[in-house]
Amino acid sequence: MSTTQTGDKYGRPLRDLRVSVTDRCNFRCVYCMPKEIFNKDYRFLPRSELLTFEEIEQVVRASAELGVSKIRLTGGEPLVRRDLERLISQIRAVPGITDISMTTNASLLTRARAQSLRDAGLQRLNVSLDAMDDATFMKVNDVDVTVQAVLDGIENAAQVNFESIKINMVVKKGLNDHSILPMAHFFHGSGQILRFIEFMDVGNSNAWDLSHVTSSSEIAEIINAELPIQPAEANYRGEVAKRWEYRDGGGEIGIISSVSEPFCGDCSRARLSATGSLYTCLFASGGHDLRPALREGTPTAVREQLHKLWSVRADRYSETRTQTSVIHMRPKVEMSFIGG
Repeated sequence: MSTTQTGDKYGRPLRDLRVSVTDRCNFRCVYCMPKEIFNKDYRFLPRSELLTFEEIEQVVRASAELGVSKIRLTGGEPLVRRDLERLISQIRAVPGITDISMTTNASLLTRARAQSLRDAGLQRLNVSLDAMDDATFMKVNDVDVTVQAVLDGIENAAQVNFESIKINMVVKKGLNDHSILPMAHFFHGSGQILRFIEFMDVGNSNAWDLSHVTSSSEIAEIINAELPIQPAEANYRGEVAKRWEYRDGGGEIGIISSVSEPFCGDCSRARLSATGSLYTCLFASGGHDLRPALREGTPTAVREQLHKLWSVRADRYSETRTQTSVIHMRPKVEMSFIGG
């Protein structure tokens, strides 16, 4: 396969593509799909409007020819899309794709489903879990799913030997920030990487209220007070999460500073919606429709459009939106343990 490298206006290459396979989800998380919007009257997309697996494969193949090597399947909740294993097998066969992962809430991840996904070629999982107590977790997911349902899914995944399982916790001040330490204690020494994510608006669905943000430095201080941590080197340039290691050898955590320390400068990610729109920023509310290029039926049409869209990309959403606001949330504590 011949690869044409492409950079955007800031020289950032295209390396990662997030692919939404459905707009549906079995959760109604208050920071993502709140019931006041996604209620029983909300009209989700009919199946006929979703990209087919063959169309998704075509976009992945074109992306790989521009340098993409990592694919992450998302939703909604990707496990509600039928025959997902077939799509994974198709992606695995694309030259240049070396990493296939999926973000899931894991509540639907039975042992058999975990095995079939792994057999199809899925390598890594990112599991969303926002608290360790049922009262808080059910308040977040708003559909009365218990913590144990997700833990069972994580255990099922662990039994079939995924290359990595990361646990993602979105931290919203006043909602679940009291769960930071219980989460850290539970996954300490488990071999699974817990990642804390600063609360921010997703797709402009909330008011970008900084009073809801527990900053990354505050999260690190809370954990360090009971489970001492130290900074660790990044695995690669552009890694979203800042890595921290437990000083006692109990593994590592990651903290994603989506608000207080935006990662736009090295962002190499695009996302594809379930209906075929390409977003050159993870948080953009507007995208570019790839369906006309897909329907041309020529091998180069999608690749040429992707190249054109990425080459003019100048997105710095998180940086530009926070550069004047973030000064009001800077921590007052001294991070004396950094580098120690």
